[in-house]
Amino acid sequence: MLKIILASASPRRSELLKLIGLDFEIIPANIKEEFEGNMDAGKYASEMSRQKAMAVAKEVKGKYNKDTYVLGADTVVVADNKILGKPKDKNHAYGMLKLLENKWHDVITGLTLVNAETLKLSSETEITRVKIPAFSKGFLERYLASEEPYDKAGSYGIQGTGSLMVEYINGCYFNVMGLPLYRLSKMLEKEGYEVLSWI
Repeated sequence: MLKIILASASPRRSELLKLIGLDFEIIPANIKEEFEGNMDAGKYASEMSRQKAMAVAKEVKGKYNKDTYVLGADTVVVADNKILGKPKDKNHAYGMLKLLENKWHDVITGLTLVNAETLKLSSETEITRVKIPAFSKGFLERYLASEEPYDKAGSYGIQGTGSLMVEYINGCYFNVMGLPLYRLSKMLEKEGYEVLSWI
């Protein structure tokens, strides 16, 4: 039976895997993943997801059978061709959110599955466009006073109070949370696991 090893400590990714009934355990990848700057965001997200998944797959190789896959994911926010990672502090978060204000931006997730027995991998990328409006008076200051912005790429969470700054979304909602479920299901289908067959 299909088993997933999630190479991430993200509570949101865990919640989403539970939502679709996958059997999984968590073994976070111990690699440096912080980056902010100018480069191809899709390639960066894919490469980071590959590094995470492969690091854990090599760690557990020989301990699981062919029905076990390591899942690596990396989500980045891109505005004005600049990758926005997780904020270092309040001022950093403020700058990111001001950059996102009153414009569209892209949320890109790289997904990688690595077979824990063979180390064969497959990678795909999901892109969602998000529109943030002009902030109402005092909103940004109140949001920054919460704990929500500080562990998220781009300094906001669509599944929390950050939803109040999302005017429009074009694409997969779950991608903005960090794990595009439809894309993941299609990747698992290619590996021979039909949707819902794992429940």
